[in-house]
Amino acid sequence: MADSKQAHLNGAYYGPPIPPQQNYRSIGGRSSCCCGPFCLLCSLFKFLVSIVIILGIIVLVLWLVFRPNELNAHVDSASLTQFNFSTANNNLEYDLSLDLSIRNPNKRISIYYDYLEAQPFYNGDRFGFTNDLPTFYQGHKNTTVLRPVFRGSQILFGDSVATTYAREKGEGYYYVDVKLYAKLRVKVWIFKIHYKRPHIDCTLKLPVPGTNGSFERTKCDVHVF
Repeated sequence: MADSKQAHLNGAYYGPPIPPQQNYRSIGGRSSCCCGPFCLLCSLFKFLVSIVIILGIIVLVLWLVFRPNELNAHVDSASLTQFNFSTANNNLEYDLSLDLSIRNPNKRISIYYDYLEAQPFYNGDRFGFTNDLPTFYQGHKNTTVLRPVFRGSQILFGDSVATTYAREKGEGYYYVDVKLYAKLRVKVWIFKIHYKRPHIDCTLKLPVPGTNGSFERTKCDVHVF
């Protein structure tokens, strides 16, 4: 009986092939397939991606919490008592005053206005300047009114100034752009963010002095956030 079993074990084997054993090198009980500089670059890339994702989540959360809204600005009233252009020497004599209201609509953001200057433009040429505007602090949901005044004379060098002036005088309205430049500090909690050159653009339709036209309240374009 024993001989028959031994003969069976020594015979040919017709079963499925047995795969050869493979030797794995492991570190700390886990197989390692990464080595050299490529492994270091891969780890560094994963770290940077993780940092970017975390920062993105933080920015999104802060935005959802504070929801910063752009400032609102309007020219509520404007008075143009003199606007005379001489074609002989391209000289413009002007007297313009405005009531410009700026509103901070934010609930959690306050603003420090550290510097303000206003510049009027006609037909693309600047004809005045004032930085005699008060600096101030603007709290949450607060409105402040500025009153810039432009008075004097200025040589305008644009080739089409005379043509534009004559046409608009005949139509009864002059179109003047007023730009307000500022240096701001935006306060969020205890943090303050500096904005060096935010600006407000107002395109005004001003009635020709001495006519029956009236000025309509004008919304300005604000470029801060």
